[in-house]
Amino acid sequence: MTFATRLFLGAVAILLVSVTAMVVATDRWQRKDLEASLAAELEREASLIASAIPRGSTTLNPLAHRFGAVLGRRVTFIARDGVVLGDSDFDDASLKLLENHRGRPEVETALAGRTGTDRRLSTSTNRPELKIAIPAWPGVVRVSAPLEQVDAQVSVAQQAVLVASLVALLFGSVLAGVGGRAFGRPLAELGRAARALAAGERPDFPHSTAPEIRQLVRSLRAMDDDLGARMEALRRGREETETLIQSMVEGVMAVDGDGNVVSSNDATRRLLAFGPDERIPNARELFHQRDVLDIVERALRGEAVVDRETTIGERVILFTARPLPKGGAVIVLHDVSELKRLETVRRDFVANVSHELKTPLTSIAGYAETLLADETDPATRRKFLDVILANSRRMQRLVDDLLDLARIESDRWQANAGTVDVAQAAREAWAPLAPRAAERNIGLDVSAGPGVSLHAEPDAVRQILTNLFDNSIRHTPPGGRVTLSAQRLPDGMEVVVRDTGAGIPKDHLPRVFERFYRVDPGRSRDEGGTGLGLAIVKHLVEAHDGRVSVESALGEGTTVRLFFPSPIA
Repeated sequence: MTFATRLFLGAVAILLVSVTAMVVATDRWQRKDLEASLAAELEREASLIASAIPRGSTTLNPLAHRFGAVLGRRVTFIARDGVVLGDSDFDDASLKLLENHRGRPEVETALAGRTGTDRRLSTSTNRPELKIAIPAWPGVVRVSAPLEQVDAQVSVAQQAVLVASLVALLFGSVLAGVGGRAFGRPLAELGRAARALAAGERPDFPHSTAPEIRQLVRSLRAMDDDLGARMEALRRGREETETLIQSMVEGVMAVDGDGNVVSSNDATRRLLAFGPDERIPNARELFHQRDVLDIVERALRGEAVVDRETTIGERVILFTARPLPKGGAVIVLHDVSELKRLETVRRDFVANVSHELKTPLTSIAGYAETLLADETDPATRRKFLDVILANSRRMQRLVDDLLDLARIESDRWQANAGTVDVAQAAREAWAPLAPRAAERNIGLDVSAGPGVSLHAEPDAVRQILTNLFDNSIRHTPPGGRVTLSAQRLPDGMEVVVRDTGAGIPKDHLPRVFERFYRVDPGRSRDEGGTGLGLAIVKHLVEAHDGRVSVESALGEGTTVRLFFPSPIA
């Protein structure tokens, strides 16, 4: 039921109650006033009759008839013993049949010396009468009047009140209906606006001329603006937090008190190998390792677990779990596999550098001590000094390669690319190596005509080719050949260096570009290799946004492919 209907029905109910109360009040109050007025009038008439009765008269019934006819009332004379001596409504014969009136209430009061009043149905006339009795000769004078005239006046008044009330009810109902619509419609619209506010929707506020409703509308508008600002701030904060969590490299997942995953970021799905739309199972089912389950259980019990390292598959994960205030926990998974790998690389690098430096240093120190301790002939001294010089140069090459590698890997080195003639760069890179190659009868074939060029830094290209030629000469048996070719591709230039050397086993190919990695460590050291040449090649090519790959088979030689992209126009 709408507010307007309730207001209308309430107003009609109030009007009906008011009309009923007015009719009842009219009946009671007017009847009381009329009866009081009639009683006073009857008392005055009784007093006049009492003063007009001749004392000692023995025939009172004709006198009662005469007074009754004049006044239009019922006049009764009653002796002190209660016998009716005269009554204007009865003749002499009937008068004798009337019962004794001493027990009548008004007669008893009058015999006691006061004015008696009673309202009752007369047993003599069988009609309701108002009776007033006063003490007078011959005992009591009583004047009675029928109450029909009072009832008639009250009925007329009630009808008038009823008609006026019905008119008021009609107009009141109309006004209640109009008022109900005037107040009910905006209030109903306010209710819909409040529900829209609660649902987070945009409310439509009503227009009303009522000051109270206008004030309520202003308050709701202010609340809507405040809620909108708060919700916008919350939305921005939530989006920022979600973006921050999603951008984290660490996996973050929140679980409820039962271990169900309620939210997770992309890093978590990537670490645990789940797709974007794939449901992550309960944490107790997700992790099978005992140590990880212990972390989850402790966090769900309210304990904080910080930096617990464990292995999941091939990944090394650092777990941190903290309980939430209202149950559940937040679990952070930090993949430290790369850090562990880099740490291993660092340890291996230090060990390799130490080992590579220790061998020539040992030789240098040993031969130097021998020269200082013993007197040697010139030929032996010359031989020892040659060994010392060779190991010094070996250390120098190692240090130079390390410095080159550090310079290339640092942000300080930038490739100043230009046009490089491939054939000329190949000849320039081969020139310092030619004497060593000639000793082993190894030749160079260049399959790139004049004008075949690539876009790169000239010094970097020469260093790349020098390292590749040096490796080929070192691992190619006497009489072998090293071939360089170049071909234009749609998006750049490919340079290929092939040799007819011993080749590389397939299981070694993925690691040949690592620092200090050697397929045959003993032979490489004997021939003066530092183990850094291919690592430098890889970094220099990638610094030009290019790529490098190697193909080889044992006993079939090695092919290294270099790709340099064309410059962007």
